[in-house]
Amino acid sequence: MKVIRWGTGLIILGALGYLNFFTLTVPLLVKLINVCLFSALFVLYRVVRGPSPADRIVAVEILGILIIGMLALFGLFYKQGFFMDIALIWALLSFIASLAFAKTLEGRRIDD
Repeated sequence: MKVIRWGTGLIILGALGYLNFFTLTVPLLVKLINVCLFSALFVLYRVVRGPSPADRIVAVEILGILIIGMLALFGLFYKQGFFMDIALIWALLSFIASLAFAKTLEGRRIDD
């Protein structure tokens, strides 16, 4: 069962990569944004179906990193600086949230 699931995932990933890089005729930044969106889709699967709470927390942190990367790519694509400001704020909030998640996962209260 696991081999079928991995094989299906590799086929889907290969098809998405081929369609994105070889058949789609858009600028490179749009292709990179598509790659980030595909990655976010797979990370969301791990958030929903994580085997443990620690795996889900790590997946949420990876999703935050992907969002920061997408905001940076949006800033380059649209030539606007406020996307970088939003990315910086998101990174700071993500750091604070990771500390809170770690304390909660360890069993302590946040105000300890």
